[in-house]
Amino acid sequence: MAKAKKAEVAEIKVTLVKSTIAVLPQHKKVVEALGLKKVNSFRIHKANPCILGMIDKVKYLVKVENV
Repeated sequence: MAKAKKAEVAEIKVTLVKSTIAVLPQHKKVVEALGLKKVNSFRIHKANPCILGMIDKVKYLVKVENV
């Protein structure tokens, strides 16, 4: 029996482009959970449903690029 190929998971670069000073407390926690601290900080994540859902919640604060 042949082994199944593993699906390649795309990587995305998430950059914080707007301050979290005047946003909802839940959204601040989401940004922190994404690993973003200061404006223009970025993290590279795998594009799985959990991360994409978090990005969708704070899409007005972040910029997303494919890597």
